[in-house]
Amino acid sequence: MKTLLLTLCLSLAPLSAPLAETLHFVTEEYAPFNYTKDGKITGIAVDQVKTITKAAGVDYKLEIMPWARAFAMAESQPMHCVFTTGYNRARADRFLWVNPLLKDEMVLLKRKDGSKGPATLSAARGMKAGSQRGDFAVEALEDLGFKDIDLAADIDISVRKLLSGRIDLMPTSIKTYENLVQQGQPVEKAMLMAGQTYGIACHKDTPPDLVKRLQTELDKLILSGEQDRIFTAYGLPPNPRTAQNGAKK
Repeated sequence: MKTLLLTLCLSLAPLSAPLAETLHFVTEEYAPFNYTKDGKITGIAVDQVKTITKAAGVDYKLEIMPWARAFAMAESQPMHCVFTTGYNRARADRFLWVNPLLKDEMVLLKRKDGSKGPATLSAARGMKAGSQRGDFAVEALEDLGFKDIDLAADIDISVRKLLSGRIDLMPTSIKTYENLVQQGQPVEKAMLMAGQTYGIACHKDTPPDLVKRLQTELDKLILSGEQDRIFTAYGLPPNPRTAQNGAKK
């Protein structure tokens, strides 16, 4: 009888054990923050996500796909998170957030061809701008009153359109602009836009405790100086220091 009971208990034990938390991270090709190199997903944001997820003891999977699909997946499927995602008031309550992976100024870029850029925002509104489908930058352009906005699947396509003259302006972060210049791309700043915080946006049904653990580890990463070291390793300046690391409403 004892042997039978022991066998029964052992057979039922796995059924009562908690399931491992597997968090699905989705992102896009957007160097130097998230991109594929030699068949591996890497980048400034990716390194941070991997580090804090490991420190929090969370099992995860990571996949790259077009931004619009990644964003929609994180908004519609539990245990899915998308990065590097621009935070604003309109998006604040649509996700659970882990911030900041990046703080940066936004800028409108133009081709470096000797021509003058728009002298005013009003003049810029009359030009054709382009960005990635579902990207925060599209919302920023719309908020500024841009009407003629071209949508692409990823930033590489947007850059090619800018250089070929299919679009006149392209919004992006200062750090991305600096990376494009380092690559030798003939682009230059046409006009500054607002500052922006970028982070991890998780489906609202993701366990709050799990998100809190990730935020705690990101805070530690920032305070230890490791986030700065990651930026420096990719040849970009660190995030500016602020009293509050997380994004606030």
